[in-house]
Amino acid sequence: RGGAAAGGGEVTNRAEDGMIQPKGGGGMTEVAIAGCGDYSTEHCRVALEQVLAPLGGLDWVQPGMRIVLKANLVSFLKPEAAGTTHPGILAALTELLRSRGAVVIIGDSPGGLYTGAYVNRIYAITGMKQVQGARLNDNFAVAQATFPQARRALTFSYTAYLDDCDAIINVCKLKTHGMMGLSAAAKNMFGAVPGTVKPEYHFRYPEAMDFAHMIVDLDEYFRPRLQIVDAVVGMEGNGPTSGTPRPIGCILAGHSPHAVDLLCARLIGLPAERVPTLRAAWERGLAPKTVEEVEIAGDWRQFVVSGYQILPGHRDTQFRPRSGGAWGKMSAWVIRKAMGSEPALDKKRCVGCEVCRKVCPADAITIERRKPQIHRQKCIRCFCCQEFCPHGAMVVRRSAIAKLLSR
Repeated sequence: RGGAAAGGGEVTNRAEDGMIQPKGGGGMTEVAIAGCGDYSTEHCRVALEQVLAPLGGLDWVQPGMRIVLKANLVSFLKPEAAGTTHPGILAALTELLRSRGAVVIIGDSPGGLYTGAYVNRIYAITGMKQVQGARLNDNFAVAQATFPQARRALTFSYTAYLDDCDAIINVCKLKTHGMMGLSAAAKNMFGAVPGTVKPEYHFRYPEAMDFAHMIVDLDEYFRPRLQIVDAVVGMEGNGPTSGTPRPIGCILAGHSPHAVDLLCARLIGLPAERVPTLRAAWERGLAPKTVEEVEIAGDWRQFVVSGYQILPGHRDTQFRPRSGGAWGKMSAWVIRKAMGSEPALDKKRCVGCEVCRKVCPADAITIERRKPQIHRQKCIRCFCCQEFCPHGAMVVRRSAIAKLLSR
């Protein structure tokens, strides 16, 4: 296992060295969906059995296997806020895995400090300590990876506890997202990057597609054995932390994060081309372009929700110059600036806590008269301030030109 957990040493592609099983199963386009009306352990267990059966079930689990449930524990949010993976689903999945003799570990690196004291507060507030039978990760070492096959993340830091497991199950939450449009299976593996390092990666990959390729690199490196989506209650509007809970009533599962995300996007009415990670996956031959190309078990159409509040799209970040000359590059830059979405302050919600200033990787926010001021010439539109504002005071705003043209 490369010794990374013990000493933070360098390791290579985990999928290649046998540490993590490849996606496998019924092929990259196989996804299953089942109804789940609430978070009772019994209802979640029945729904999980229904979605796992078409994917081969849990027959691959052997006694003694150490399996990480990589949850979404992004911030200090109670389960009913619908911003984190609900403990009811994790409890039911833990029961199924333990019945086969597996050792279950729940972990994530939320935004902020990656320390025992900080993450244990997250565990408590998000309900993780209610999950009986699972161990909460208490290894907060950081390791370094080298991934020559990557498009962007050729080297990166990650949470070393993932080196101690035999398989990862990616258990995410269906939410809107300021930068990526959608937070579900693919985006959830960004939680493998330690919290205090996340702003650095936003600064390193400020363009939406560069950031998306980095996310896809992480998915390819860690290759979770299964993707499971908590869509019993999703988050709409100002996601991924300050949006509004929206009942959807289902659980999804699949082998490919991108095939799963295609269906997630369709359920909430989000065009797939507005999800940068899906576009990056198409470019790399890792996903089909439409949900119609995905082999789906279960009647997914009954779970499509109307009027789901989605955030402004990021098609505008990928205007490419028509020529390689200076004029072509300059015109593309002007279009991106004019059409791009950007973070903006809702003054009525702002309490002057300064979290936005602290998390901004570009140092583009200052506090004046207890209110944040965004310096647009420095802003890289990573939406960290929008994602981590605890009061939902930072929102995604479309430019006036983009609004006019869309009309």
